Amino acid sequence: MRVPTIRILPNELIDQIAAGEVIERPASVIKELVENSLDAGAHRIEVDIERGGVGLMRVRDDGCGISAEDLPVAICRHATSKIASLDDLGAITTLGFRGEALPSIGSVSRLRVISHPTGVERGAEIGVDAGTVTGVRPAAHPGGTTVEVRDLFFNIPARRKFVRSAATETSHIARLIERLALSRPDVSFRFRSGERVLLDAPLPAREPAGEERLAQVLGSELIGSLIPVDHASGPVQLTGWIGLPTASRAQPDQQFWFVNGRCVRDKLLASAVRLGYRDVLYHGRHAAYVLHLSLDPQLVDVNAHPAKLEVRFRDGHQIHEFIFRAIERALAGTRPDAGATPAASAQPVLAGAAARGAAEDRGWPGSARGSGALPWQAPLAEPSRDPWLLARAVSEPASAALVAAREIGESSASLTERIGHESVAAGYPPLGVPLAQLHGIYILAQSQEGLILVDMHAAHERVLYEKLKADRGDGPAASQLLLEPLVVTVKPHELDAVLEDPEPWERAGFEIDSVGPTALALRRIPALLARERVTDIVKSVVEDLVREEGLHHLESAADRFLGTLACRTSIHARRRLTLPEMDALLRQMEATDRANQCNHGRPTWTRLTLGELDQLFLRGR
Repeated sequence: MRVPTIRILPNELIDQIAAGEVIERPASVIKELVENSLDAGAHRIEVDIERGGVGLMRVRDDGCGISAEDLPVAICRHATSKIASLDDLGAITTLGFRGEALPSIGSVSRLRVISHPTGVERGAEIGVDAGTVTGVRPAAHPGGTTVEVRDLFFNIPARRKFVRSAATETSHIARLIERLALSRPDVSFRFRSGERVLLDAPLPAREPAGEERLAQVLGSELIGSLIPVDHASGPVQLTGWIGLPTASRAQPDQQFWFVNGRCVRDKLLASAVRLGYRDVLYHGRHAAYVLHLSLDPQLVDVNAHPAKLEVRFRDGHQIHEFIFRAIERALAGTRPDAGATPAASAQPVLAGAAARGAAEDRGWPGSARGSGALPWQAPLAEPSRDPWLLARAVSEPASAALVAAREIGESSASLTERIGHESVAAGYPPLGVPLAQLHGIYILAQSQEGLILVDMHAAHERVLYEKLKADRGDGPAASQLLLEPLVVTVKPHELDAVLEDPEPWERAGFEIDSVGPTALALRRIPALLARERVTDIVKSVVEDLVREEGLHHLESAADRFLGTLACRTSIHARRRLTLPEMDALLRQMEATDRANQCNHGRPTWTRLTLGELDQLFLRGR
């Protein structure tokens, strides 16, 4: 075999290789240019594209600008005004710092930079055509800088083939501009594709600016379902908004993280939020949030990813714990109180009822009117030929209804007397006064606004769960020593993860060790779970611990067991409650953290206002 010759690559090829790391698609170009504008102190940024950015990308700002003398230097590799020494690299406060964006873009496109610096009589421009630089010449331009990029990848057909359709690339750019606009509510953004304005986010006219920017970018309907977060500890501060569990989404498309103003996608940060939502979010759903983490630049390394989308923290565990506690504390207030948003919305039901009503009016097949039956009529069964059976069938339901009505009336009278006429007249409690039980599943209560419906099992499950966590204290749970250990089969890496950190298991009342490469032995188990399917619970907890990549909080394993216990010991369907018992459950819900959801994330209550009830019954029309 011939020994290969080692050669130094030409500058043009070096630039194109660097461009392959920095510029993945048109959105990558927009990101680099807009971040440069923000670093230049811009207060207004306009972005224009054509053909998904492949034909044209133009970013215009009113920042400090670039002098005519610095323009030739600005398009050279590793030329930047943002760092000058190794110490600066360890404490970066700007979005850009490598000095690779402009030369990389210029090597794969036709680049034009026009700038008018502050305090200078006139502007200047410079061009780069596939790496070939044109001279600096005077140019008319208002204060600030405009960068135009045309014919992206025109000189690299292989890269051009990987660019998607114009609609796809435009959507990627729009998503990027949304993130940048959310990161800086003090800057005006406008994004146009051809003649269409896809995003117009002017400077907010009122405080807090961040909330108005959220409405501009994500829509005003989201504002009512957000909880503000503002938590600080030493040099670390977390601010922003998290969505109520009821505002969860099927996709994680509204999750935004900003570290010192930089938009990032970080597994550690996402894990901390997910853990904070662990027992209020329904399985398979994703929380919505916009969160800003501010900390000393020396505590975070932003030079960890070619596109600067990932960061590394000096003490990742401490940051994870800080964020988890802040989210958990904010969500603790999601419980019924005056003016609270219901845990479940009745609007979809009302919309469905309206749609069914419209179908009936049109006489569509399958609707009640179209089939010749009235909406409240059930199919008639074959009449009984036995007159005694028929009489009993008619009399028994009627008698049961009369007995139930009498019991409800008596209980209501005693309950009203116990609560007091004056307190009801002055204002109902948040979850109202109970009236009855529906099919042994739901509690019906009358409130100031209308009707409250409560899922009694889900509500009682949350109340018990929070009580068990409070009663656990700091010591280990009561446990039972087994004569023979229970063996749970797990994967080798799962067993290693469990044995590496046995503390949460001991706090939950377990004694564990290994009896083989894939066998986890349970020698002691919590006394409260002695008759439960402990092996199944342990197996699911082990899977969760490994899925969280070692970032699961120490309390989560113990809480998982307590949640299972609460679910299995709470009130179940068909259990008949008296009105005082219903009232006691409603009052406990009002005093319990996270009472809007059960341990599995299901909503516990909803409200039908008088206006919605009038809508159902067509009152006032």
